Amino acid sequence: KTRRARRFLASVAASVVKCQLHGSRILTNIPAGASLRRRNSYLGSSEHRDMAWRVLATVSRGSAGARTPQGALRALSAAPASADLTRNIGISAHIDSGKTTLTERILYYTGRINNIHDVRGKDGVGAKMDSMDLEREKGITIQSAATHCSWNENHINIIDTPGHVDFTIEVERALRVLDGGVLVLCGVSGVQSQSLTVDRQMKRYDVPRVAFVNKLDRAGANPDKVVDQLREQMALHACAVQMPIGLSENHEGVVDLVKRVAYTFKGVKGEEVEETDVPASLVDEVEERRNTLIEAVADVDDALAELYLEGDEIDASVLTDAIGRATKAREFVPVFMGSAFKNKGVQPLLDGVVSYLPAPTAREGVCALDLENDEAPVPIECDSDAPLLALAFKLEESRFGQLTYVRIYQGTLKKGDYIQNVRTRSRTKVPRVVRMHADDMEEIDEASAGDVVAIFGVECASMDSFVSGEKRGESSRLAMASMYVPRPVISLAVAPKKGAPPNVVDAFGNALQRFTREDPTLRVHVDNESKQTIISGMGELHLDVYVERMKREYKVEVEVGEPQVNYREAITRKATFDYLHKKQTGGSGQYAKIIGYIEPIEEETFEFVNECVGTNVPSEFIPSVEKGCRDAIAKGDLVGFPVEGLRVVLQDGAAHAVDSSDQAFRAAALYAVKRAIGEAGAKVLEPVMALEVSAPTEFQGDIMGSINQRRGMITNNSTDGAQSVINADVPLAQLFGYSTDIRSQTQGKGEFTMEYKTHTSVMPDQQAELVKEFQARRAEESK
Repeated sequence: KTRRARRFLASVAASVVKCQLHGSRILTNIPAGASLRRRNSYLGSSEHRDMAWRVLATVSRGSAGARTPQGALRALSAAPASADLTRNIGISAHIDSGKTTLTERILYYTGRINNIHDVRGKDGVGAKMDSMDLEREKGITIQSAATHCSWNENHINIIDTPGHVDFTIEVERALRVLDGGVLVLCGVSGVQSQSLTVDRQMKRYDVPRVAFVNKLDRAGANPDKVVDQLREQMALHACAVQMPIGLSENHEGVVDLVKRVAYTFKGVKGEEVEETDVPASLVDEVEERRNTLIEAVADVDDALAELYLEGDEIDASVLTDAIGRATKAREFVPVFMGSAFKNKGVQPLLDGVVSYLPAPTAREGVCALDLENDEAPVPIECDSDAPLLALAFKLEESRFGQLTYVRIYQGTLKKGDYIQNVRTRSRTKVPRVVRMHADDMEEIDEASAGDVVAIFGVECASMDSFVSGEKRGESSRLAMASMYVPRPVISLAVAPKKGAPPNVVDAFGNALQRFTREDPTLRVHVDNESKQTIISGMGELHLDVYVERMKREYKVEVEVGEPQVNYREAITRKATFDYLHKKQTGGSGQYAKIIGYIEPIEEETFEFVNECVGTNVPSEFIPSVEKGCRDAIAKGDLVGFPVEGLRVVLQDGAAHAVDSSDQAFRAAALYAVKRAIGEAGAKVLEPVMALEVSAPTEFQGDIMGSINQRRGMITNNSTDGAQSVINADVPLAQLFGYSTDIRSQTQGKGEFTMEYKTHTSVMPDQQAELVKEFQARRAEESK
């Protein structure tokens, strides 16, 4: 062990010298007096440390055309050189388009990790960004994960987001705080449903983006089709800045249309990028595509348009600047190409991220809200010397307490500083500031404007804003705008298994409390009628994941069932009542008589009308009669749900001078109305949802057939290009499991939303079945 320690310290000393030769920086966040073990922990796992020393032997130029990875020790550096050299990007796409695979290659080529592990790799390790066991088992990203790396002297903060529609909130909160996005598209499937959702999210937050057409090694890949879909389905002004060299099994590399050079990727893992002249067979096509690119950019950039109209030669630097201006202005989307899984096209994409996406200092239109001036927008600048303003956009529970991800919009956040929560006005000291690398953390002393970091020990809610709290009572009242949170569309009833000990029940409650803090789309409530704990979310997979997490993280076995559908009961005709409540048990008894009728009304409400004349029913007992009527409709006799759409009219009655009381008249009203409802043709109502399904037109027939099978009534059917939108009214009881069915029917390309519309009568056979089930359940409970 001593010999290994000495060799390690010797390598550190040698590496410092080599870092100086390469112009790189050693980790500035390692305290000078740290022990060897602590130094190792700062560098992360052993493979990270091995990677740092291995990479020093490689060429460190930091651009396509050089051997990669490069600048490993700089990649492990704790802080960017300046906000101008920072890029905050999110990688988003439809599920299974290759986002996490692309992120894994980016981390490897930038020297952030030592080896490549695939999402469903045979080695069983899994991709770095999929740190949750569930993610590795299912082969999908469930939570967004943050990391950082360096490329060509630029510091890049990356958030890898889920592609499944059930976890769309992770994409929402990432795009809320990032300055640019990489929209990944499958070269075979093209634009898919979640691609459209991500596009709407990027537009919502004015996020510039580049596109990456992935999986060009697969049979049927057609990048030109994908570019056309970007224009037609997303209405983006998109154009390819590259063209592939071969497709499917013949895919070898890409041609850069801007520089007129070809890139091929050699080495075991594509780490060697060879820059060559364009193959002779492609020269004419390259020139044609380059002219198309110039025309597309000239349509949105006046400076380039002027040069183009004058017939001047457009060199690479001029075209690069024009593409950058148009992209940052959200008027153009450059499209890159490659195959992340086959290690092709990733390094040129990194060059494009640096060249075309904005630094935090270049982002225009960023405003805070002045809470003391009716939330008036206040422009802010990315200035490290300005007062602190940061936004908490993601929360996680860790073994060290709550971990809060923050984006710093202005000012500097330092370890040990006091900050103030603008919403709660609470003042807190920041005990730790860390930089995230998936589930690994690197402790740092400070972070400046434009950076994305995490802090420990600060209690807050998602989307809380923080300002400097060094001086009590003098903090700013500026806050950043929150994000859009979609409404849940599906619910489940959950409970600890019967007979669970108190500590398990407590753990169940703690789990739900934690999950709802972390995920704004997860809602929890106790149903007043069924007394079940109901969790609501974005889809069945969304809820299944949380049920599984309760089992794994809290050791709580959960019983899951469909929540009881909130049926209602109603009457169909008028019925009269004439009821005498008389009870004598010694001493003062109970006496009350009421006469009247009940009738159905259109509104889904209850009405009580007093038409008594005289004092047969004393006025002081009228409120008790109304209370008794309400008791009667609280739980119907058909299926045990409330009765609605009912009017009760009190016409006459009788009272006793001694035995009449509030209790007597309340009981009389209860029994009278119960009996009358049984004679008024009671029926069962079920909730009906307004369903909207969006899917490619080719699946239209299957979707309509499925809706008809679920007793749905189609109200509208429209087609917009290749997409069909079907609207229907469908009973809620028929929609459980529909999210799985719609994805199966549409190959994952369909999506749906639903919301409550009304209650309508069930079919007679269904009512008979519901009544039978209720009677059996009541008989079982009475035993």
